[in-house]
Amino acid sequence: MDDAERYTKESTLASGPHEGSKITGQATAPLADFGVGDVAVAGGKGAALGELVRQGFPVPPGFIVTTSAYLSFLAETNVGAALGGFLSVEPDEVPDGGAPDGGDGTGGAALRALFAGAEMPGRLRREILDAYAGLGGGAVAVRSSATAEDLPGAAFAGQQDTYLNVQGADDVVQAVASCWASLWTDRAMAYRRRQGIDPHEVAIAVVVQKMVPAAMAGVLFTANPVTGERGELVVDANPGLGEAVVSGRVTPEHYVLDASGKVLSFTPGGREVVISAAEGGGTQESFGAQGATPGLAAAELAELATLGKKAQQHFGRPQDIEWAAVGGKLYLLQSRPMTALPPQPPVLNAVQRRVGPFFIEMFQSRPYPLDVSGWMSRGILAMLHGMAGSVGVVFPTVEELLPEEDGVVVQLIPPVPRPTIRTLAAPASLLRRAMRFKARAWTQDPRFSSFIDNIERLNGKDLGPLRWRAVTAFAGECFAAMQGITDLRVSYLPGILVPVLKMRFMLLFLGKTKLAPALISGAETRTSQANRALERLASIAADDPGLSRALLDSSPLELLDLLEKEHGHRAFREAFEAFQLEYGHRETTSVVLSSSPTWSDAPEVVLGLVKAMSGERPQTAGQAGNALVELKRHPALRFEPLRRRVLAAVESAQAGMAFREDSHFYATKAIPPIRRAYRELGRRLVLAGVLDEPDEIYHLRFEELESITDADDGALPASLRDRFRPLVLARAAKRRELEGIPLLDPALLFGRGRQGRQVEGALVSGTAASRGRASGPVRVIRGPAEFGLLRSGEVLVCPYTNPAWTPLFQRAAAVVVDAGGLGSHAAIVAREYGIPAVMGTGSGTSTLVDGQDVLVDGTLGVVLPGASAERP
Repeated sequence: MDDAERYTKESTLASGPHEGSKITGQATAPLADFGVGDVAVAGGKGAALGELVRQGFPVPPGFIVTTSAYLSFLAETNVGAALGGFLSVEPDEVPDGGAPDGGDGTGGAALRALFAGAEMPGRLRREILDAYAGLGGGAVAVRSSATAEDLPGAAFAGQQDTYLNVQGADDVVQAVASCWASLWTDRAMAYRRRQGIDPHEVAIAVVVQKMVPAAMAGVLFTANPVTGERGELVVDANPGLGEAVVSGRVTPEHYVLDASGKVLSFTPGGREVVISAAEGGGTQESFGAQGATPGLAAAELAELATLGKKAQQHFGRPQDIEWAAVGGKLYLLQSRPMTALPPQPPVLNAVQRRVGPFFIEMFQSRPYPLDVSGWMSRGILAMLHGMAGSVGVVFPTVEELLPEEDGVVVQLIPPVPRPTIRTLAAPASLLRRAMRFKARAWTQDPRFSSFIDNIERLNGKDLGPLRWRAVTAFAGECFAAMQGITDLRVSYLPGILVPVLKMRFMLLFLGKTKLAPALISGAETRTSQANRALERLASIAADDPGLSRALLDSSPLELLDLLEKEHGHRAFREAFEAFQLEYGHRETTSVVLSSSPTWSDAPEVVLGLVKAMSGERPQTAGQAGNALVELKRHPALRFEPLRRRVLAAVESAQAGMAFREDSHFYATKAIPPIRRAYRELGRRLVLAGVLDEPDEIYHLRFEELESITDADDGALPASLRDRFRPLVLARAAKRRELEGIPLLDPALLFGRGRQGRQVEGALVSGTAASRGRASGPVRVIRGPAEFGLLRSGEVLVCPYTNPAWTPLFQRAAAVVVDAGGLGSHAAIVAREYGIPAVMGTGSGTSTLVDGQDVLVDGTLGVVLPGASAERP
């Protein structure tokens, strides 16, 4: 089979007629012959237009040159062989800008020249021209309609070409060939690679329609594309053809409408940018004809809203519609699903705004389907359900907490636990547990020993010889192991409340209530022990001349490469291995995400922490130690019995804080065996052709994995590829579509325009979380991969924190965090280390920039310009 036959065969399999389609091998057919099930023959644009015609929407008359015509053109000309040779080169070897190295030397530009130069086969030419004559000739629009465009998650907007005002037989045929060629532009190929679309599995149709001599034209969004508000429609309009609006060459009139089509806001249009080919592609600017007077009448806007809502209702999701108006009549030129649309903004009550910062801190990264259906539902959230249930409270379901679209989480809704009649008995139940279970003794509980033994057993199990069902059952055992931590938390957490209340009552009596947060933060925890172990690693590295130099000059990944390739540095290597053995199960991103690597999976993260901790440490005094010294100086504590009772209350409160932190530490021990099970399952799915990489398994749900059965010889059935690969590709595309859209807009929690409300001249403001003032240059750290960038004395500005971040606080002069509140890890550790902290700014990472000199006031909760602010 030669290259042309191979490509044609593969594309036919991928793009053949949809089952039930009337179009079987025809080169052309009227728009009305197609519907949403005919993407394979009409492309995305053509199928949607045909569906609109069938449903009675006003669409200009036209016809479709089908994918069958395109494949016939390839088979009957030399273009097919050239294309087959082009695609025989590995995709990574084909640069975005042109020809692959080697092969037949045919690059994208040369390939498109072949399309332009090849003679249209006689049969195809006759069918196209007969269809054109059937429209009455005259000016037509010739639009590309690829089989992979105008789909949910992959709009392909502008990736293939459109030709307007095409007239005459030869020009129409040439425009069709040019549309075919545009499937192989550099931009279209690069876009397909990003979307994970196999180039062998794409074909192209062409839509030919009568031109509408538009007086006004533009686009209509049936939901607000910026805010996600489903109750608003947005219209962009411009005199003449809508191409200027779509291409971005003009600033159009901008209307925001309510559901009835009433104008909520109007912005006049601006100037148009005209590309001048005569001047070598330079640009000229000309002012649009529109002024402050709207170009669309109220009746036209209302009709647009009506058409848009009908289209949205028919297609089942918000639509991006191109339209034109002429002589008082509206025409729809295209309708496709809106992509990258933010979810409908939730309306949060006071409880949700209060608990929101704690949850937004945990969900800085979008969970994968396997995160939600596996570790989250059956581990972490199961624990929350158990804890809430112990006091008669119903915790929201995962579907309420993390709503999905197309199988992918789109939003975080802060939970509102619902009390029941059993909640009335909660105080007595809590008091009984508080009296029985003392937090300082929780590791002596037999249930703790049982949990540790269970984890060690799971870590020691070899998964390689196991059948598929046995591996998924192993993952289920990992989830079930979390029940041990759940039971311990149910028993011991109530014991935290009583000592804290007791300590606060004593401090109130002594007039020292402001010392409470700092005193509690002085607890000895596994996290503080890990931080000291990291300090020892930095100290060992400092004593190794070669490693000490590398810490200054190399990135964490370069440090890891040095340790793997060089045989020296024995002391550091042994200490590093011991550290990973003890603390390597810790999460890098969030305790709720099994998809995120642990410290053992990403040793470069730990090396980044060691790098950040090298050099001089800022001279800071721990607020916990200072608070304890201040408390002990109180005159009333000279009375020894009172002194013992007060200090005992402080120690009990600290033990409660340590339990909360340490039970989190041990809970994460379940993550490594879960990740090991997923890697094994992912490896087998790669061999079965379902996945390209083992980590793509996170696009599948745990119940989908449980439904798989292997054969007696352990092989997976070939049918799995057809069953699951489309799901993986679609969910991956949906995740890419949602990139840059936060799970929860921080402004809903912290308010828009909050900056500067508390203190005049403030750059950002938030919750005052750790007292004091400190100056320094800003260092924005967005994730664990950037830990090594922080330098001693810089102000750490970050989107969120978890225990993995806390070693950085030993080098930071202050910390500013987008999310979180007084009880977050960042606030507690900042108080422990005695550095100012401002939490919940909502916009610190987007407002402050690296190197900017600032003063952080953790007492007022503001960040001020450093150069002009008064120094402490």
